[in-house]
Amino acid sequence: MKLATLNNGMPDGKLVIVSRDLTWVLAADNAAPTLSVALENWQAVAPRLRAQYEELNEGRASGAFRFDPAAMCAPLPRTWQWLDGSAYKAHIDLATRAFGVANPWYERPLMYQGMSHEFLSPTEVAAFPSEADGIDFEGEFGVITDAVPQGIRAAAARDHIKLLVQINDWSLRIPGRDEMKRGYGWIHAKPACSVAPIAITPDELGVAWRDARIHVALHIWRNEQLFGSANGGEMGFGFDDLVAHAAYSRKLPAGTIVGSGTVANANFKEVGSSCIAERRGIEVLEHGAARTEFLRFGDRVRMEARDSSGAAPFGTIDQLVVQAPRTT
Repeated sequence: MKLATLNNGMPDGKLVIVSRDLTWVLAADNAAPTLSVALENWQAVAPRLRAQYEELNEGRASGAFRFDPAAMCAPLPRTWQWLDGSAYKAHIDLATRAFGVANPWYERPLMYQGMSHEFLSPTEVAAFPSEADGIDFEGEFGVITDAVPQGIRAAAARDHIKLLVQINDWSLRIPGRDEMKRGYGWIHAKPACSVAPIAITPDELGVAWRDARIHVALHIWRNEQLFGSANGGEMGFGFDDLVAHAAYSRKLPAGTIVGSGTVANANFKEVGSSCIAERRGIEVLEHGAARTEFLRFGDRVRMEARDSSGAAPFGTIDQLVVQAPRTT
């Protein structure tokens, strides 16, 4: 299935079903009013959603209307918990070699808890306080779970992954360096993430969803220039491992989003990077100094995962970077 959230002026929006070709949309009124409600009652709601999805794809659904990405919120405009991993060893190895940070690649995943009360829509402007903060994008994939019991093992955690999403985890690199040194978590460095308009069930990817990994290339453009096309399949830990790690000492509520961290591949020279910090690290190693600037106000960032047929199952994130309004 492909699901989205229509912006109806309410905090959680309105759950809609999107056709497989991203052309038509159908309100999910017969199943659940919002995606959060659907996830909390997934076992009962999913069959009704799937029946409507098939009707929509077969052209039998009444009340369908055209899909408009600009009318959509993030699939979950807000939720209980956002937990972001760093599951790509290539990304961590580059940071270690380029910037001399202690290599934290252990036998268990890396993860932090970010803000979850707001996720930006795929087309709204991304507003930040200052260009001096080192504004950066981070192309990621993520999963959304139903309720996960504490202490679950990875093999069982896979069954709790209900939806897959595409994420831009915005980062402010300069305050991030200071916060890392202080060792008490990120606040200034991690503003609201952006999420592509479509959340999909794993079966929509076919063989590209295997080993609890999304084997799809994430294409990223900065001001219409291709920046990177890394494939999501090279995770050192699968999403099942990440969910199990997150649930070690806590239950995870339905609607928990778990991120992969910046998508990175060992052949980065061929496929490029999914964030500016990684590109700068490569430049440090090759030239002795970083050359690529962080984002400026007026820059545009576009992200689109494409499967083997060239289709974009999650839709597109396309955002303009602007200065946040100053308050008096």
